[in-house]
Amino acid sequence: MNILAINGSHRAGKGTAALLNAVLESAGHQGATCELIELSHLDIRFCSGCNACLGRNRCAMHDDMDLLYDKMMRADGIVLGSPVYFGTVSARMKNFMDRTRPLHMVDNALAGKVAGMVTCAGLPDCGCQGALAAMDHFFATHEMLVVHPRPLGPVTGDGVAATQLSRFNEAGDPEWRSVKDDENAFKCARRLGHDMFNLIARLS
Repeated sequence: MNILAINGSHRAGKGTAALLNAVLESAGHQGATCELIELSHLDIRFCSGCNACLGRNRCAMHDDMDLLYDKMMRADGIVLGSPVYFGTVSARMKNFMDRTRPLHMVDNALAGKVAGMVTCAGLPDCGCQGALAAMDHFFATHEMLVVHPRPLGPVTGDGVAATQLSRFNEAGDPEWRSVKDDENAFKCARRLGHDMFNLIARLS
């Protein structure tokens, strides 16, 4: 079982990567082979709208996206991660999404693969839902099976969305923390890895 995580953050190895690694570690403990890809380390050009992919499932351009096409096709599960930028995913993640068009135009080459997503932001109500919705829609377009993790116990949130807000003090001013200190988000991330592994195993 192979699970691929793709980080759309411009800052490799930071908060979004930590969330993705929590997903992968959870799945890896159950036996999955896992890999994290940092889009910021790759050379992926913008889609030019040439429409060559209308008749074939490969892009006319050749860059590091070729590597990702192959990795996605071999993966049983794919996890996307992006910090919130202006209420949605980063431009780097959106560019990656655009370049998956060849996997959709002839047929849905990723159909039936298991998917998950994580995001992070400054405040809980500053775009996390928009970023998760953009990734959720991406998966739906490719006919992938999306896991929405729900840890056991009381409901504490909706999806894997970490924030930097610790609390508001008595004066009403925000007090900040590292995204990596959002214990609830990482609990949800670990549950996502657990649930993705179990769904892939059930489908095998």
